[in-house]
Amino acid sequence: MNKSLDNNDQTTVRLSNSPEDVKANFDLFIQEISQQTQLSDWPSASAVEQNALVYSAETINAACERAESRMALKNEMARALSTGPGLLMIQGAIEDTAALDGATELFADMIVQQRMSNASGADHFAKAGSNDRIWNSLEKHCMAHAQSFINYYAGNSIAIVSEAWLGTGYQVTAQVNQVNPGGQAQSAHRDYHLGFMTPEQLGQFPLHVHQFSPMLTLQGAIAHVDMPIESGPTLYLPYSQLHASGYVTFTSPQYQAYFQNNYSQIELQKGDAVFFNPALMHAAGENKSTNIRRLANLLQISSALGRATEAVDRARMLETVYPVLSHLKQSNAINDAAINNVLAVTAEGYSFPTNLDTDPPIDGLAPRTQFALAQTALRENFASERFNAELRAQERRRRSQTEDTETF
Repeated sequence: MNKSLDNNDQTTVRLSNSPEDVKANFDLFIQEISQQTQLSDWPSASAVEQNALVYSAETINAACERAESRMALKNEMARALSTGPGLLMIQGAIEDTAALDGATELFADMIVQQRMSNASGADHFAKAGSNDRIWNSLEKHCMAHAQSFINYYAGNSIAIVSEAWLGTGYQVTAQVNQVNPGGQAQSAHRDYHLGFMTPEQLGQFPLHVHQFSPMLTLQGAIAHVDMPIESGPTLYLPYSQLHASGYVTFTSPQYQAYFQNNYSQIELQKGDAVFFNPALMHAAGENKSTNIRRLANLLQISSALGRATEAVDRARMLETVYPVLSHLKQSNAINDAAINNVLAVTAEGYSFPTNLDTDPPIDGLAPRTQFALAQTALRENFASERFNAELRAQERRRRSQTEDTETF
């Protein structure tokens, strides 16, 4: 029987990278990933490839013709992503090949423009210069060619797997990643949310958050070119999403070595797509080819349920409370703990969503938050005018289109 993500036996999960805890977690990890995917357990799948499930766009389209079969397929996909292998491949996910080719041409033009402007397309988990990134390819694609955008996203494949994992009201973001010949592999990792945090940040989140965080997002990748193994399609470790301590432990050498010796790697054809649980251990592969620019549109799809009920202008609130907090701090009338308590209810404490073209991560995986800016300003005794100017500049950088950002 598969081990469920909502396992509550916290005595077996240790959110620590101490040698003793890594060993205990690793023994459990080996048990969890030892499962073999049986095609007979997945009625709608067409094949099992390297322990991963394969579906076809034709099967998905047929299932979408009736409410009952559509729901059955969504339930199966949800099970595959949660307690199953954690990933599935859809053959022919983008059925309009003309729309796919048109989007590829648009993305290629955007990459050329970025290179000419020396804009950064750095990756989170690979060496700088080994690939090209287009942040927010969703909006840029839409604004550049609406008909192409409509044809690209009109099919059933993206919609059904998104609904299967997140329900309705989901929000799609996309980032193009082009790994050029000679591009090095990524380090094996988990993805957003907790996968973008430092060990110190991870330690501030309790175990149950480590367990439900993967249910807030779905990761996907659409192949825009044929991706033979030599071009380095993504490496995966099926069933690794079951490992509750993985956000903390997957960076340790023991886990990294195991991944390198046991990963699955699925060859993709142009138009195929892979979707996976963000807690799955994975990494883009090394492009060993001499002539293949491995271009994928990476989808990060978010649940509708992670948002507050009210819109709050936190920048305006900070401008109001900052001079008061600064005066209290300079007169020793308030301590740092109290300041942080006030900032926690006033400032934006999370880096995302943002515009990664103009607000890139600096010295880490995520851009600086309002909270961190306010802490720095109070510690270094910024004048209110300076703090307000830096706060508003930060706000401008975070917008999807700023005055100094070219629209593709």
